[in-house]
Amino acid sequence: MKRIVIGVSGASGTIYAVDLLKKLHQVPDVETHLIMSAWAKKNLELEADLSLADLTALADVVHNNHDLGATVASGSFLTSGMVIVPASMKTISGIANAYDDSLITRAADVTIKEKRRLIIVPRETPLSEIHLENLLKLARVGAQIIPPIPAFYNHPQTIQDLVDHQSMKIMDSFGIEHHFGHRWEGD
Repeated sequence: MKRIVIGVSGASGTIYAVDLLKKLHQVPDVETHLIMSAWAKKNLELEADLSLADLTALADVVHNNHDLGATVASGSFLTSGMVIVPASMKTISGIANAYDDSLITRAADVTIKEKRRLIIVPRETPLSEIHLENLLKLARVGAQIIPPIPAFYNHPQTIQDLVDHQSMKIMDSFGIEHHFGHRWEGD
């Protein structure tokens, strides 16, 4: 069984977290541990047609972002890795500088120190030099940066098509088999 920590921070783009959780919820050999910041909860309210209770029901375990004593805050708690989707620049900065003031940043720090897969889905534009330096710092320690940049070779027709492609990339990175999204098949 794969155990994946999913951090949702306060950037716009909650749709990506919702979609990923819905898709992972359908995979029987994946256990999800959800952590949401206060602003992630507010963005869910503003951006999605899903209640907090409905979203948390998609996760196997839900952790309080203020609980630095949670299981996912320890390297002895085995996971397959962590994804932060969407990742705000504040959260990225905290992780890049090992400033563990929340469970999201602490769990990411643990993921890095234990050399487990860490996926960052940054949601900001334009990116400043500081943003880029923090992302580069994380990439240098092994984090995979998967920004929500749409692909058009698959001729998306809906917003859901674009979101599916992002979830496909994240699940591919974790080696989770799935049958959605359109892949490049050559010309």
